[in-house]
Amino acid sequence: MTTTPGLPSGIAHPFSPAGRIDPYPAYDWLRAHAPVHRDPMSGMWLVTSHADCVALLKDPAFSAAAGQRERARDDDLPVSMLTTDGADHARLRAPGALLLGPAALASVEDAVAADADAVLDRAARAGTLDDAVEQLGVPLATAVLGRLFGLGEDDWGTLAQLARAVSVNLDPLAPPPVARLGRAAMGELTRFLDAHAEQAPPSPLARLAADPRLTRQEMLGVLGLAVVGGWQPLAESIGNALYWLLPSPDARAALRSADAEGALTAMDELLRLEAPIPFTARVTLREATLPGGTIPAGQRVLAVLAAANRDPAVFTDPAEPVFDRTPNPHLAFGGGPHFCLAARLVRQAGALLLTRLVHRFPDANPGSSTPSWAPTLIPRRITGLSVELGADAGTGRCPVTGAGVGA
Repeated sequence: MTTTPGLPSGIAHPFSPAGRIDPYPAYDWLRAHAPVHRDPMSGMWLVTSHADCVALLKDPAFSAAAGQRERARDDDLPVSMLTTDGADHARLRAPGALLLGPAALASVEDAVAADADAVLDRAARAGTLDDAVEQLGVPLATAVLGRLFGLGEDDWGTLAQLARAVSVNLDPLAPPPVARLGRAAMGELTRFLDAHAEQAPPSPLARLAADPRLTRQEMLGVLGLAVVGGWQPLAESIGNALYWLLPSPDARAALRSADAEGALTAMDELLRLEAPIPFTARVTLREATLPGGTIPAGQRVLAVLAAANRDPAVFTDPAEPVFDRTPNPHLAFGGGPHFCLAARLVRQAGALLLTRLVHRFPDANPGSSTPSWAPTLIPRRITGLSVELGADAGTGRCPVTGAGVGA
């Protein structure tokens, strides 16, 4: 068993109010001194090195299903990829590609590209954005999922409202009252999607709904998980990315000159630096040994992805953006059999909007307000990020994003 006393004086616990805003000093100390650490404050084990997180995410001794049950003991979670392991998880995951796989994204790429242009059109009329997440990230995430679900634009507002309400389900440390609210919101979202699945026009949702491999409830579980794991991470990733991108004219110029693969490479680096989902929960089904230590059976464990993503054993200059970093084995989308099915959606849609933005507004800069990191555990999100867009260079299709979200 590997355990240590608490963090040294002067380093805020990552779950404390100060640590939630800047958890990286604590993560750095834990990774260096106790990469497999039983945290006396939460009673959970914190796994912070890249090697340990990779091993944990692949090891069936660490149960994702049990990890989710632990976060809300007083109610049942809907059956989905998030609440199953092994063969059950694989059976649910395969049809999920009908909704979030390459063909599904390609089928909506032109419409989403037009939606991204519409988001930037509205931004151009404003000139200055008061909140980049609300004015860029949220409408893009809503449009992407609205297209995949075959929803009419009149329903996008309801989708966004419900998606925001269910985002609490991302947090494995949510207290029971908050978890109950998240469950209630998930019930509303499920009923909303169920009603639309009955009449969905040709769309990825319609193809998923017609798949005989899933029961109706299982299909709805896949849809709900797509919202939880796709809408909020995409919306927040736009703001988090702009926090790093906007202050650097050289980075913006490099993104403007990048090809499609270069744009995705840059997006990966932005996700590595500030992943909206900083950790994922597991429970040990039996005693499990990682490179950095052994964890007994029946323990609650967090794979701290944000700490692994800044491990100097893997990443040179881990706290700095290297926009052409290759390879980039970041864990922003987890790993192993539970690797996020929405990863392609977030990477491609994020690269689409950011590249279009720097082409259309080459002089975009941070606004006059001072952004701050929200005192929340999940998602990791920037608030109050204003943007001065500068001159509008026009809406012509740029060489990278002309092919749309599926590029």
